[in-house]
Amino acid sequence: MLSPELLGKVLESAPDTVVIVDGGGVVLFASRQITALAGYLPEEVLGRPMEILMPERFRRTHLLHRGNYSRDAHTRPMGVDLELFALHKDGRELPVEISLSPIRDDGRLLVAAAIRDAAERKRIQTELRQARETADRANLAKSRFLAAASHDLRQPLQTLSLLNGTLRRTVRDPIAAEAVLQQGQAIEAMSRLTNALLDISKLESGAIRPDPADFAVATLFEELRNEFASLAANKGLELRIGAPGPSAHSDASLVGQILRNLISNAIKYTREGWVQLRATAGAKGVRLEVADTGVGIPADQLPYIYDEFYQVGVPSNTSREGYGLGLAIVQRLVKLLGLRLEVRSEVGRGSTFALELPAAAGVAAGERPPESLSSRQAMPGTARILLVDDDAGVRNATAMLLEVEGFEVARAASLAEAIREARRGERIDLVIADYHLQKGETGVDVIAAVRQLAGESLAAVLVSGDTSSKLRGLEAHERLRVASKPIRADELLRLIGSLLP
Repeated sequence: MLSPELLGKVLESAPDTVVIVDGGGVVLFASRQITALAGYLPEEVLGRPMEILMPERFRRTHLLHRGNYSRDAHTRPMGVDLELFALHKDGRELPVEISLSPIRDDGRLLVAAAIRDAAERKRIQTELRQARETADRANLAKSRFLAAASHDLRQPLQTLSLLNGTLRRTVRDPIAAEAVLQQGQAIEAMSRLTNALLDISKLESGAIRPDPADFAVATLFEELRNEFASLAANKGLELRIGAPGPSAHSDASLVGQILRNLISNAIKYTREGWVQLRATAGAKGVRLEVADTGVGIPADQLPYIYDEFYQVGVPSNTSREGYGLGLAIVQRLVKLLGLRLEVRSEVGRGSTFALELPAAAGVAAGERPPESLSSRQAMPGTARILLVDDDAGVRNATAMLLEVEGFEVARAASLAEAIREARRGERIDLVIADYHLQKGETGVDVIAAVRQLAGESLAAVLVSGDTSSKLRGLEAHERLRVASKPIRADELLRLIGSLLP
């Protein structure tokens, strides 16, 4: 059994200040650490009430709590979820943490209080909170910058792309035509890099958040067929789109972005043969695969294919077709969605990337019903398009392209101007509207207002550089298409063609 002297030494050597009081709150013992904590010598507090170590405003309440503790004494921290303070001899208040333990001594109740200086912990908590607030402000500023950059960088690229499309349709001189062709290729490269860098930045900043729901794989497959058929054909490849399989549950927009990057990559690295998109029933849901007969990936390079700017078999100092960002984006999207991506590859025989999604829980949304005959009745004469964009450069470039193609174009820069055009009484066969307009107006507002005047079946194309969740679900209307900037001239005309007879 330990001697009283040894027990005293144990209490004195404890890192925290130890104070023992009787049932009346009188101090019977104080360890030497009380000097460092509160400035008192141990003998200065002996025989005095415990309340001398407390700020005045807490003393009356402490008397009540002390009485309650004596009726239900057990080991516990004092003042759970409360800010506790001790009073220094010089009058300063100190943040502390206190633990209470009852001691039975010949029938009387004593209480041992272990008091710890919490100033350092409070300082660290304050610094962490300030750092978190600073990081939150930085992320918010980054998100705002990305939103502005997404729009402002895509606007001039959109103008250049549409002007290039117009020149390709009007230039006849062979040398000028070749220059326009190379210009178009440069614009395409700029667009791909801009989109990839913005996507990477948004994913890193947390600006993109998934919105999972049941969706029809068939609808997504048809969109991808329309988007990549000509690209594959231009390279002499067969684009195989398999049976879509059952519906799935995930974020359809982000899954589409994953598949677009995988298909684009497959076409880029396949010199001959085919690229295939297929869906099968997987162990846990729907398995989507992108396969090709491309160059394949050496086994020792598989761990690096998701690194930024890494391209299989392309030295860093040589000319490159892409930028090695597609799979880096894919990896981040897969992680964001909580999915798993598998890859199998054999050099000279091709690669297969497989993504498994949960099966749909109910009836999938997103299937566009067949267009009724009434919505596709032939319109007399040349189709008349209402074009709404607050950027004069984009508006003029788009109008030039459409007029070269034989469309009649009415131009507007705002919701009010669009409504005035619709009220003039002239026929409107289709609306093309930018999503972000000035003064908080949107292309959605424009389309809704013009449809009220021209009919709810009016066809519309909504063009935007905004990749946020705001635009998801807008294509539920069978006569609406949503296009991302920068959209190529051929793609815009294809969308218009899908809406007009």
